[in-house]
Amino acid sequence: MKHNVILIVLDGLNYDVARHAMGHLQAWHDAGRAALYKLECELPALSRPLYECILTGVAPIDSGIVHNNVSRLSNQRSVFHYARDAGLTTAAAAYHWFSELYNRTPFDTARDRHTEATELPIQHGLFYWADHYPDSHLFADAEACA
Repeated sequence: MKHNVILIVLDGLNYDVARHAMGHLQAWHDAGRAALYKLECELPALSRPLYECILTGVAPIDSGIVHNNVSRLSNQRSVFHYARDAGLTTAAAAYHWFSELYNRTPFDTARDRHTEATELPIQHGLFYWADHYPDSHLFADAEACA
């Protein structure tokens, strides 16, 4: 039986607020169709280091991704690497730091915004770079990657 895995990362969202306000995801959980995990935050509590930590399982102090301005490929194996190497298909609709950590750096909008490359860890990607990028657009990007 084929199962798709969808990892949803909501940067800066408090666990209690998520449980209260994310009704659709809570319904999936309650129906046994999704899992919900409460994470303990590693330090520093910054976005890029924590993306790296979540996707590799390696703490920032060990990965070297210790602040948001570290712009280089990760030197760790991510969930994307493991999935691709197992013959699975990977995709992401995400902030451009995901592309910089696992595909190519520096992020080049013309080359990397729409990624279709089976040899890369994130094979199918739609990456954005504007902090004010609307959630509705990101959700549409995710649907396009599915």
